[in-house]
Amino acid sequence: MRGPAVQCADRALTHVNTGGTTPMRRSAHRRPSPHRRGRLAALLIAPLAAVAAVGGFFAAGADDGPGASDGSAPNGSGAPWAVPATSLPTPLAADGTVSVVQIVSHPDDDLFFMNPDTRQSLASGSRLTSVYLTAGEADGVNAASSGPFAPDTAPSADKARYAEARQNGIRAAYAEMATGDRTSPWRRTAIPTAGGATAELNVLAGRPEISLVWVQLREAGASQGDRPVSLRGLWDNRTTRLPSQLASHSPVKRDFAYDREQVVDTVAGLLKRFAPTHVRMLDPTPGRSPETGNLTDHQDHAYGARFAQAGIARYAHTPDRPAFSVQNYLGYSTSGLPSTLSPEAAEAKLHTMHTYAWMDTENYCGSEAGCGDRKVAARPGGRGWTESVRYTRGESTSWVQPAPDGGLWAFSVLDTRLAVWHREPGGTWRGPELQPGGGLDSGVGSVRLPDGRIAVFAVRTTLGAKPEEYRRDVVTAVQRTPDDSAFGDWRSLGTPERDDATGLSDISAPAAAVDAQGRVTVYLRTSGSTLSSAEQRADGGWSPWRELGGTDLHGDPVVASDAAGRRYVFAGTPVSVVAWTQSAPGAPLTGPAATGLPATTLALNAVPDGDGVRLFFRKPASGAVRSAHFSGPVASPVTELGNIAGFGPVGAAPSGGVLAVRSGSGVPGTYAAGAGGTGTQGRSAGGAGTWTTADGPLLVGAPAGAETGMGALGQDGRLYWLRPGPDGGWTPAG
Repeated sequence: MRGPAVQCADRALTHVNTGGTTPMRRSAHRRPSPHRRGRLAALLIAPLAAVAAVGGFFAAGADDGPGASDGSAPNGSGAPWAVPATSLPTPLAADGTVSVVQIVSHPDDDLFFMNPDTRQSLASGSRLTSVYLTAGEADGVNAASSGPFAPDTAPSADKARYAEARQNGIRAAYAEMATGDRTSPWRRTAIPTAGGATAELNVLAGRPEISLVWVQLREAGASQGDRPVSLRGLWDNRTTRLPSQLASHSPVKRDFAYDREQVVDTVAGLLKRFAPTHVRMLDPTPGRSPETGNLTDHQDHAYGARFAQAGIARYAHTPDRPAFSVQNYLGYSTSGLPSTLSPEAAEAKLHTMHTYAWMDTENYCGSEAGCGDRKVAARPGGRGWTESVRYTRGESTSWVQPAPDGGLWAFSVLDTRLAVWHREPGGTWRGPELQPGGGLDSGVGSVRLPDGRIAVFAVRTTLGAKPEEYRRDVVTAVQRTPDDSAFGDWRSLGTPERDDATGLSDISAPAAAVDAQGRVTVYLRTSGSTLSSAEQRADGGWSPWRELGGTDLHGDPVVASDAAGRRYVFAGTPVSVVAWTQSAPGAPLTGPAATGLPATTLALNAVPDGDGVRLFFRKPASGAVRSAHFSGPVASPVTELGNIAGFGPVGAAPSGGVLAVRSGSGVPGTYAAGAGGTGTQGRSAGGAGTWTTADGPLLVGAPAGAETGMGALGQDGRLYWLRPGPDGGWTPAG
């Protein structure tokens, strides 16, 4: 999801970086843009050689440039992203095993932007490793700018000591979340990296499955300013090496400097060491302000995430590792958007930030540098960041499709490749089968074509051999036959973006719909916060992207058709939802029109509902589930479906009897409709239902429904299916 841009009146507030705590101010709205590195080294030799063959970074298979409509990329191409399905067996992790790796640029990025997911991983007993690429040294002054912890005289600048203080704060926050005791001890050692230097490894003594890794590179020192010696400068070839900034008292004693490849090697080597089944990172494409051209997030956040992407791509060539999923998170731009967390979840998140910020006078850690990040003490909630968590990939609810014979198909992204599961009628699930071709962003959507085959749609990232070759484009692949788990080659639909530099490739996930003639239309939110579409032509090719309007759109659009075949497209804004509709099947799509709905958390799902469609969404600062019926562009009165807390989209079975969401604990919560139903399939909306939370996986993405049940992807890479009936529960499929 995308947040608001920096407005002109707020530009003066961009100043010395605190590594994720003192950004530019943001307004509540975004205006439309005019366009918008031992053993590990030996293990990495083979993939590195493959990378060298294409100029150092990773180009997806060759296809046409941005905006192209007919380019295609063979799944078996030799580019490093494109791994043939049979070349690297990627077994699922041992039953019940979850290993999460979080890769962030600064100490506190995980606490501000990935919690409560971080806390839920700790509570679940999962293996969790957080990797911090920079030291977060900022200006070296560990002092609050205001409030009770602001000193009368600012202490002298000492970047090594400030970096140590931030480490102390992170260790305290994790220890408290994991054990209830912020002083729970850590074992601190130095480890070699695949980049040729040394990193600091911290292991929580009482919970040794919890680790922190401090790479300790120099940070940019400003959220936006021209800082060639930074992650951004290194990515863009404005500097050849990025030096270290070691924290005082770190077990790492020798300074170093990394070139671009060494940073990628280091990330890939750490992934190899910790073997994740799930990777978390910030958004590598947060967009730009239309007024200033500045990134809408800290430059370290965006370019640290790009290095994480490149490390993941390299790691994907490592054999004998578990399959993994990836989740991206929005950073600064959560400001100004509706809050997603319940008051209880927001309070717990804020408490963790208080611990990190060392908001007391006791030197409980015994460090002269301090026990936390006093800069954060002036505003421990950030700019509303403790009230929300937002994903920028993987929230599709259209990844389950019925087969013509009554079976089921399910799709996700593992190892950056399309993963396919199949269940025959009355049988058990098989899969996943990973299709050739990689580089896919998390989350895929799908539609069933009139001939019974299924088309899947995704966004693919091309890292490129040069910085300017980075881009994201929409791709599609079609099932070879209705009963075949193999899909054809990926075909590029291009992108409505002019280039990466203009809008930082800030596009949504695609939403697709098929008409009675079998032609597909794909809808996309652009970096300019507008809606764009591409249509399949009669010859099977695709039209150029066409602008459909809208302003201040955020998140992913959704689309559904009613029983008559009329199409509805919805997109969220910070204050409501807008709609594009057809007056009759095949008629022109008109809009955007105001729906009259209140603000939502922007995660939407639409399903057919009798003579119209029903839109499901969440109430801000609550997690409560709501719905509204549409038989035109204006919504019916909102139906309240109860509070399950949590956040994200609502998965809905087309029959309307079952809903599933991410609950407040991170596992699926389900809703069994009462006699009146949920309002789907023509039922009245007044029937009382019940929300329940049973044993289930910590979710990846969002649940999805079919007539015969609900599915969810777990952080162990498994598909989970909801057994029907009073004794039902979420069980691994297959």
